Amino acid sequence: MYQVTFYETNGGNEVVLDFLRSLPHSDRKIVGEDLKALQFGYPLGMPLCRHLRSQIWELRSSLPSKREVRLLFFFHGASQQIIVLHGFIKTSRTTPKSDIDLAERRKKEFQ
Repeated sequence: MYQVTFYETNGGNEVVLDFLRSLPHSDRKIVGEDLKALQFGYPLGMPLCRHLRSQIWELRSSLPSKREVRLLFFFHGASQQIIVLHGFIKTSRTTPKSDIDLAERRKKEFQ
């Protein structure tokens, strides 16, 4: 089992949690269930989880409203943690490079 930790800025802003809190309750519940499946059931593959680049992975949550939520994360192996770096509503066919780049910058800040 992995412990889930959400990225926090140097100023203490919980940007990923703020994103999740902005979702309707029913959507938060689905994302939470998917995150729990990752936490207790890794390794998982498609369609729930996939590797994007370097050490960045994507948790893929499909919502009833036909929207797609993505949480970008990495595994901090030494501490058995999943560090969730970024969350967003996916609006394009592929995961935008800018979102992956942001996750990589946050990963560097974390370490």
